[in-house]
Amino acid sequence: MSELSQYSCEACRTDAPRVEGDELERLLTEVPGWQLEVADGVRQISRSYQFKDFKSAMFFTNAVADLSESEGHHPAILTEWGRVTVSWWTHKILGLHKNDFIMASRTDEIFEKG
Repeated sequence: MSELSQYSCEACRTDAPRVEGDELERLLTEVPGWQLEVADGVRQISRSYQFKDFKSAMFFTNAVADLSESEGHHPAILTEWGRVTVSWWTHKILGLHKNDFIMASRTDEIFEKG
């Protein structure tokens, strides 16, 4: 488990710096399985999780939603039969912030606890 999962999100301002360059590469290594993507010109990190059925996928989706509400930081979540895809980015800065990597790590933790 990444050390990142021990952190909480910090309040993010519109002028907060984006994660880029060496810091981006380092943080990506701390959340294995997450992929860097660009959607509508915005860098995001995404990961798909596999489940045995829809009910398990929904349980996970709801747990991620609860975490998101508690941290005030919300992902895009696509829930399908047997699969949930989660994408994190920071809307205020239209890119990646350390908060996104913290939340990715905490999302992995939810999955691992099953």
